[in-house]
Amino acid sequence: MFCSAQSVAMASGTALIYDEEMATHKLLWSDPICDIEVPERLSSSYEQLKSYRLVERCVPVPAREGSEEEILLVHCLEHLEVAKSTQTMNEEELKRVSENYDAFFFHPSTYRCARLAVGATLQLVDAVIAGKVRNGMALVRPPGHHSQRNAANGFCLFNNVAIAAEYAKLKYGLQRILIVDWDVHHGQGIQYIFEEDPSVLYFSWHRYEHQEFWPSLKESDYDAVGRGKGKGFNINLPWNKFDPELVIVSSGYDSGIGDPEGGYHLKSLGESVCMTVKTLLGDPVPQITGEMAPCLSAVESIQNVRAAHKPYWKWLAYEETSFLQNLSTKSHLVKKANSNTSTEHETKITNNNNTVKVERFLELHMKNILFPVPPIKTATTGSEGSEHFLSEHVQLVKEMDKTEIKSLVSGFYADLVKEDKILLPLGSMLAILDKILKKEVCNGIAASPAAALSAAVALRHSVRFGFQRVLCVFVGDMQIIPNTEDGKMLIINICEKEQPGKTSCKHYISLNWKEDAEGNDFFSAVLGFILPVAYSYQPNLTVIAVGPNRSLGISGISLLVALLQGLAESRIIAVIEDTEISLLQSVAKALGGASTPPFGIYVPPTQEKVKKIKALRDQFQQEWKMLQCSVKNGISRN
Repeated sequence: MFCSAQSVAMASGTALIYDEEMATHKLLWSDPICDIEVPERLSSSYEQLKSYRLVERCVPVPAREGSEEEILLVHCLEHLEVAKSTQTMNEEELKRVSENYDAFFFHPSTYRCARLAVGATLQLVDAVIAGKVRNGMALVRPPGHHSQRNAANGFCLFNNVAIAAEYAKLKYGLQRILIVDWDVHHGQGIQYIFEEDPSVLYFSWHRYEHQEFWPSLKESDYDAVGRGKGKGFNINLPWNKFDPELVIVSSGYDSGIGDPEGGYHLKSLGESVCMTVKTLLGDPVPQITGEMAPCLSAVESIQNVRAAHKPYWKWLAYEETSFLQNLSTKSHLVKKANSNTSTEHETKITNNNNTVKVERFLELHMKNILFPVPPIKTATTGSEGSEHFLSEHVQLVKEMDKTEIKSLVSGFYADLVKEDKILLPLGSMLAILDKILKKEVCNGIAASPAAALSAAVALRHSVRFGFQRVLCVFVGDMQIIPNTEDGKMLIINICEKEQPGKTSCKHYISLNWKEDAEGNDFFSAVLGFILPVAYSYQPNLTVIAVGPNRSLGISGISLLVALLQGLAESRIIAVIEDTEISLLQSVAKALGGASTPPFGIYVPPTQEKVKKIKALRDQFQQEWKMLQCSVKNGISRN
């Protein structure tokens, strides 16, 4: 999966690359380790994409074979020659060669399939960087992230993602590439290849269990930060700021719901691939369910990663972070080792029962998250001022008449909306909001001469409509603040100074922040406070409003809009002062799915700002538990 962080202007669409020939790579003999890596992993995923009519929405890109020169960008000649020699081998010869590697098998078609996997990945690089598409997915086999320069490993022959990174650097002169690897197993092959290379930031989230989980390597732990010039550019848990020119995602779905340990569940895999493609296409993101609170082991892991990378990243310079040696999960491993093992018969019964439960759970789960996509992505009205931000991304909806507007606002703020210059823009906003609440459009944008009033009306109207959790992020002076005591609204007010007569509490938080004039330091506030609080709250609707005296720049606000689309099934209404033409245009593009504008020069926050964020986290981490990020100041061991 690829995304260009510096997208060519006007690039749109999502590429999909698939070649059924890659399914001919298969195991010819019985092997309890390798028999889970089956061709259906590829074919069933593609069939699931077709069943959800996602294939027809993507831009088809043909696969090709990767050349020997391209493979040698990463792998040694000896490894290439061994793979090439297997094309004419019989089954016994293939078995003998396969036994030289950890968890890998050869078939006469393996070399050809692996070259197709490499070529498909490079085709995707070309399509994204040339601006033919905005992003895309290559469905490939064999996979690649475990393979090393001189050896196949863990079902992987050629390291497709690593080759893609080297290819992008060589062909397009890229100097910063981010590789994100989500998989239950650590992609040690990618780590080994780039551990001394500061042009590639490798970012892996994987299961480790204190070296008990395959590949069971010490270097899969948090303290493997890279070597030489590459120190700080290997992160074995996701986190950090790099401003990459290209993002490559190595998508492993074996941590998905229902997947047996170390194996692949075809139904879970297919659904996971479909959800990834839907996200690349810009479809609304399903609402997360369950308690939004980190477990102790997650907090411990994150704390150790932050401590390990503190010397290499300016953002962490002021963090009071220390290593944890006595991890809580170690006692669990001891108990597990000392427990009585079940018989093989008992294990089979348990596994069979679990399979039935998983199938049923997946069926119900997919019904809940595969909601109909609204026919309109981004809406506005034809009111005065909308011509400034109307584009191919925004569609018009019908406005309300005065009588309808007055009826809607009669229960609140009626004394403030008597004049037409306030009443009519308010009606435009309500017309858009009603379409969002009724799920007829995904999101919308409205210009207003009084953004604070419009935001307050939007909040009250949404609650009256029946929404139980409405998040409002207001940038600027918020002169009108609704009552939030019932918890049905959460307001985060980003302003230079505290609003008179209003102090922060659980459902009204004032974040006093003025963006640095020399660069953009707001990213630390977004990741360090705003998003953890927002995800803890899990809103049904998000209202983003920009009023007078805003303390953030256009890129910071647009970034905030883009990141908040992961909440509330992407239901967002943006209300912006009608004099902010450039901001209206930028936010409209972000809502419509265009690439987020460049974030600008990153500068680390001042010590004063770091203390401000820390004070807010300490104040609210018991109410909003996603703020808990360390054992010292976060959750207790009890």
